[in-house]
Amino acid sequence: MANTPQAKKRIRRNASRAEINGARISRIRSFVRKVEAAIEGGDRKAAEEALRAAQPELARGIARGVMHKNTVARKMSRLTRRVASL
Repeated sequence: MANTPQAKKRIRRNASRAEINGARISRIRSFVRKVEAAIEGGDRKAAEEALRAAQPELARGIARGVMHKNTVARKMSRLTRRVASL
């Protein structure tokens, strides 16, 4: 268990950051799910719009440090390729 004041503060801060980061990741996943749902439905226009909405969210995930840049690059690439193939 933490004994020093700074260790106790770090525990409190880690808990609050984990909650915020979890919300950010959840938001990103929601945008990605919308793109995938549009792809599954075969609606190219909706898929393109959803992809355009998802790209800045994914980029924001990199900027905020909740996702790795290569992971985001891979997801964007795969989604873009799937939308283009519709």
